[in-house]
Amino acid sequence: MLFAVDTKSPAAVENHLALGFAEVFYGRDLGEVRPVLRRVVDAFAGRNPEFHALDTPYHDLPHTLEVTVCLMTLIARRSALGGQPVCSEESVRWALVASLLHDAGYLRALEDTEGTGAKYTVIHVDRSSDLAGTLLRSMGFGDPAVRAIQGMIQCTALGVKVSTVAFETPELAFLGRALGTADLVAQMAAPDYLDKLPLLFREFAESAQHQERFGRKGQTFDSVEDLLAKTPGFWRFYALPRMQSDLEGVHRFLENPGTGRNEYLEALEANMARLSA
Repeated sequence: MLFAVDTKSPAAVENHLALGFAEVFYGRDLGEVRPVLRRVVDAFAGRNPEFHALDTPYHDLPHTLEVTVCLMTLIARRSALGGQPVCSEESVRWALVASLLHDAGYLRALEDTEGTGAKYTVIHVDRSSDLAGTLLRSMGFGDPAVRAIQGMIQCTALGVKVSTVAFETPELAFLGRALGTADLVAQMAAPDYLDKLPLLFREFAESAQHQERFGRKGQTFDSVEDLLAKTPGFWRFYALPRMQSDLEGVHRFLENPGTGRNEYLEALEANMARLSA
């Protein structure tokens, strides 16, 4: 059942990922995904001496876990359908690691006492990639893994074309597109998405004060109501076309092989309908 996993519980998510991975790879274990998950949970909770606790109200730990669950679902359902190219155990572990770290760029270093991590919105993907590289090398990940994971993280940036990311194999490029898709779909399909949109506005409002500092232009809205009014259009005229073109329609693999229904898209469209109403 969709959304049956408690994404506020890292232990529940870890168990769900392990079951999905074992189903795809005949009983094999998550391996290095487990310690990365624990590092992320600790850092986001403020248990890493180098960082403040994650303080972005929208891009929180449950969001990261929602995306990772969605990604595992997409990979598992594609595997059941015999999708090509076949993904190896190693590459799927890398993709799950990339998902867990894709928003690490919102973390503030301990010496950063200004505002919240939301100020990094326009550069958070690059920061996530850099932080992932530092963390993973310290954990013994080799250069091929780090390059692949950083490339996948880049695919979550709305303005990045996946074709420009230097993936070494079509398999890794697919997983980058899968992560970019999961990042969009999981948050917009979440049961509490509408409730969290005012929190997203707070992040955009803080980010707007720092865009000149970072030399990049990001989304700005006049009010919460403005964000709510424009969100269905963002989905229909930007996010969905991106998923269909640059991300090559991999959201089709979220379709349930047993029922033929894409419950994620159904939930997302229901959220958009409620917003429009």
